[in-house]
Amino acid sequence: MLDEIYTDLKSRMDKTMASLDKEFQKIRTGRATPAILDGLSANYYGTMTPLSQMASISVPEPRLLVLQPWDASALGEIEKVILKSDLGLTPQNDGKLIRLKIPVLSQERRKELAKLVGKGAEEAKIALRSLRREANDLLKELKTSKEISEDQQKKGETEVQKITNDYVAKADAAAAAKEKEIMEF
Repeated sequence: MLDEIYTDLKSRMDKTMASLDKEFQKIRTGRATPAILDGLSANYYGTMTPLSQMASISVPEPRLLVLQPWDASALGEIEKVILKSDLGLTPQNDGKLIRLKIPVLSQERRKELAKLVGKGAEEAKIALRSLRREANDLLKELKTSKEISEDQQKKGETEVQKITNDYVAKADAAAAAKEKEIMEF
């Protein structure tokens, strides 16, 4: 009974951490990564299609992304989407592919991005604590319905707290690593 609660809690906390990692991948550092284009979709024959499904995205140099659409007629639409996005990148279209040069970040922009990372980590920690509260409420319900003893409830709450602390530490470590990546030149 208690093991099921712990397993479910860990599974849900893993999903929260995966969401945090995905969020961090979207934050632009000084290095080129195809993940910064996640979430961008272009109109392709009347359907909003993710850029990753419209073109091959490669990183030939540390500060350069190259998009090569499978259909050359989509070049203009891809270019418009990138220009309208909040990435701050200017696409260079040569008629066959699009080059995106990743500019060096200013110190001020690095600090803004580091704050964004901190905010994302804090939101993840709030979600983790919410999951802890749900697990503790479930333990209280089991104790009230006499399915577990008071000692088992206290032991369960201690274990839930331990699991939560582990995941909060993982969130802090992920945020510190991302901030370090942003701040390095």
